[in-house]
Amino acid sequence: MLDAATYTPRLKTLYKDTIRGALKEEFGYKNDMMLPKLEKIVLNIGCGRAAVKDSKKAKSAQADLTAIAGQKALTTVAKNSIAGFRVREGMPMGAKVTLRGDRMYEFLDRLITIAMPRIRDFRGVSGTSFDGRGNYAMGLKEHIVFPEIDFDKIDEAWGMDIVIATTAKTDAEAKALLKAFNMPFNS
Repeated sequence: MLDAATYTPRLKTLYKDTIRGALKEEFGYKNDMMLPKLEKIVLNIGCGRAAVKDSKKAKSAQADLTAIAGQKALTTVAKNSIAGFRVREGMPMGAKVTLRGDRMYEFLDRLITIAMPRIRDFRGVSGTSFDGRGNYAMGLKEHIVFPEIDFDKIDEAWGMDIVIATTAKTDAEAKALLKAFNMPFNS
């Protein structure tokens, strides 16, 4: 059994041992504090119309996201009432979770090595989905690509948003950081 006090995620060790040196050489950083690093990963599942018809759908999405992240997900609620969509203020509409530290590195490792290869017709992720400040956003059509989800027990396959926030100042630095983690960019 792994000792939690001495265990370090594989990608965190890779970052410390090799990625930092490669980035310092590639971009010519003079100080180690200038090096870009992962700050957090935010996961989001929005249920949409399914949550309007059945309030248990948001709880199901929350349970699935909790299993994927390894940390309790928060239920997101509607901020405003929209009569045309039959949405009332305070109605549960989905779930979200923010990962930091070791859990963040573990999730990124599972995303890249296990979940992405299980996506049907996968040809890589877009290399242009950066926001201009070094953060990367992507979406999955089905959350069932994660091994934590039992395919037989799910009632609905949800889409999922994944935002990877870095301390990089530019998109080029962030892309180099994610490429070093073996993110499969298609361009």
